[in-house]
Amino acid sequence: MKKPVIIIGIGEMGGVFARGFLRCGYPVYPVTRELSMAVAAAEIPDPELVLVAVAEKDLQATLADMPPAWRDRCALLQNELLPRDWLQAGYQQPTVISVWFEKKPGQDAKVLIASPAFGPHSELLKDALGSIGIPVRVLSSDSELLFELVRKNLYILTTNIAGLETGGTVAELWSQHRPLAEQVAREVIRIQARITQQPLDEEALIAGMLEAFEGDPQHQCMGRSAPARLQRALEQAQELGVQTPRLEAIAAKTAG
Repeated sequence: MKKPVIIIGIGEMGGVFARGFLRCGYPVYPVTRELSMAVAAAEIPDPELVLVAVAEKDLQATLADMPPAWRDRCALLQNELLPRDWLQAGYQQPTVISVWFEKKPGQDAKVLIASPAFGPHSELLKDALGSIGIPVRVLSSDSELLFELVRKNLYILTTNIAGLETGGTVAELWSQHRPLAEQVAREVIRIQARITQQPLDEEALIAGMLEAFEGDPQHQCMGRSAPARLQRALEQAQELGVQTPRLEAIAAKTAG
């Protein structure tokens, strides 16, 4: 029998991955909020993979509490993820996947584009998700991973933040409000560049964002977390000294 896969956080996304691992013959051991990771690690000290599927706000606490036996086999999938998030927690090379499929309660997973993955267990993620019809593209370098993580962040932040002003779908955002969308996108890229301390290709990133728009033109721009994402982006910009006049204007317009 294959080694088990641990999934920390069994929400909609964790459930999709669980199906894939089971289809590939891996026993799946879920760790919920009510269960102790330390107790689970004592029972299963040598899993094949530990998938961290908690929400963004719970990531750092989860990584800090990770049992030592599990730390070198973690895979991460959170939104707004960047290398500093795992490096500051002491993880050198986790497996990372930038998820480009959507899963809502009572509905099948909806793929926008292939999800890029990088790291020691990226082939396992490709096989597991591929077994249930979700394509994964394995990357070959840290620089490719950084681009893909920023591209996903750009998509999320641009659509959510611009959507606070425009509402509507991503297709409508680009066709009817392109100047606004471009201004927001370029300010987001500047924040990401300062966070990562790396030069970023704005045109390539915007083209990558548009590829995702085309994958689901009717995707709604503004999610429930949009106000919080805008506030977080503004706080990051202020801390890093990045000028974001368009983001500030949207915040002023939508306040209250």
